[in-house]
Amino acid sequence: MVWLLILAAMILGLALLPQMWVRKVIEAHSDDRPDFPGTGGEFARHLLDRLGLAHVKVEETKLGDHYDPEAKAVRLLPAHFRGRSLAAVVIAAHEVGHAIQDATDYPPLKARTRLAKQAQKVEAVGAVVMLAAPVLMVISKSPHLLLLQSFLGLLILALTILIHASTLPMEFDASFRRALPVLKAGNYIPPKDMRAARQILRAAALTYVAAAAMSLFNVTRWFRVLRI
Repeated sequence: MVWLLILAAMILGLALLPQMWVRKVIEAHSDDRPDFPGTGGEFARHLLDRLGLAHVKVEETKLGDHYDPEAKAVRLLPAHFRGRSLAAVVIAAHEVGHAIQDATDYPPLKARTRLAKQAQKVEAVGAVVMLAAPVLMVISKSPHLLLLQSFLGLLILALTILIHASTLPMEFDASFRRALPVLKAGNYIPPKDMRAARQILRAAALTYVAAAAMSLFNVTRWFRVLRI
């Protein structure tokens, strides 16, 4: 059990460090910029219209910055939708990058969309299987059933790690093959801010590293619950 606690602590640390770094980067560039002509939401709308994606909506959300390929909507947190900061503008460009991927039938985005639909179901099924294992063992009086159920539950939960990890290349594509060229071509970001813009784009992509690490932490948590 000691080694499991140590492993869980290490994984939790790996999950929290990217989150802390991402938060630090975004906060460092969230100050109001009067020299920017519009908010993040307005900038997203401008880019979409300019790129021939007028059908894509721009909406405010509290569920995190993201692009919804089913609703065809770029969704931004209030601070980025209404904010006139470097972080708001660059994150808006990153999410527009996903809209560009969608418009060009970018295969990894399609695959990630399918996986995302399954992720919640997978995690829910995994949790049910793990919780039901001890009960079924008592009813059937078979210790082997507990091992089988535990293995199946852990396998299902571990699948979520692959789901999150598989999104990383897609996120870097949205940041550096879609958003960055658009920002450069339109001279939307002053040269003095380009280094910071790259850092923000990297932070936007790395949010999924933390998600993958948290999924792995959940797996070790189930190990502790079942005392495997």
